[in-house]
Amino acid sequence: MKIMTSNRGDAAAARMPWLDGRQSRLKRLGGAIAVGVTAAVLAASCARAEELWDPYLRGVNEGLAAGAMPPPGVYGILDNYWTVYSYYNNHGDKVPNTSLNCLVEVPILLWVPGVHILGATYAAAIAQPFDYTSDPGLTGTTGAGNWGAYNTVLIPGQLAWTAGDVFVKTGFEIYLNDASSTPASLANGHLNNGGLPSGNGYTTVQPDLGISYLADNWDISADLHLIFPVTADKYDSITYRSGDEFAADYTFTKTIGKWTFGLGMHQENQLSEDSRNGHALRDSEVSNLGAGPLIGYAFPGIIVLAEYNHNIHTQNDVAGDFFNFRFVVPF
Repeated sequence: MKIMTSNRGDAAAARMPWLDGRQSRLKRLGGAIAVGVTAAVLAASCARAEELWDPYLRGVNEGLAAGAMPPPGVYGILDNYWTVYSYYNNHGDKVPNTSLNCLVEVPILLWVPGVHILGATYAAAIAQPFDYTSDPGLTGTTGAGNWGAYNTVLIPGQLAWTAGDVFVKTGFEIYLNDASSTPASLANGHLNNGGLPSGNGYTTVQPDLGISYLADNWDISADLHLIFPVTADKYDSITYRSGDEFAADYTFTKTIGKWTFGLGMHQENQLSEDSRNGHALRDSEVSNLGAGPLIGYAFPGIIVLAEYNHNIHTQNDVAGDFFNFRFVVPF
């Protein structure tokens, strides 16, 4: 997530688990096999903001076996992500009297047809996130806040390989330019309810790489993403293009019976500067780092995984502690 004024400022995706200790040798997360699907979301803004969202929702994939694929079938996943953020400047200092309340709902449909390509298991997915934002501390507005649909996330293909206790998965995602409201909506006075636009006014592509070591009910995983905006936000006389980014979620957990315990960590680093009307914006790169505990339980027919992250470092962005509750069921 990033937040920008005319100088700069920061959303996402979700890799979910499904349990099946008998069909597979993967007996982690209470016998769980992680489903790799990235969704997106979270918004941030301040006065006269020109960029509001990061495509990838930081930390959302913690607690999952990022390199593994579930057995063939159709899976339903729901992330419930809640946070209260403040703005941090270019020196990493928290700016007083800034606040942003966010609730992000990320429903995902994953299909694993049982097809193999180049020796890898194939899967596809689609996600349609929704978000609620209320930002009196950042923009000075008042009102009930804004509900809306974020950019649709298409995952046309994921491929997962297995080599002993090491699992590797690659994927490709497309964030469509179809959000129910965008920065142009705010700039043109069409959004006056005390909340922020629901999504970005540009298209993004995101290649993914997940790597997991799964042995003796341990899950040690890295979930890696490169984010490339391919178009720009446009409104009035402004063309605002976001810089490329790297994002990663890390997992270190142990499963005991139906319970899973461990730690998660997320990082985000912008690789190139934003630009406004073709001119690069100095000191516009964001960076984020956070970590916290994870706990999961395998109920009959449904898995629940909860995570909490404490913000450790943020620069040019909004940040704060967040909670995420994930539910996974097979159809």
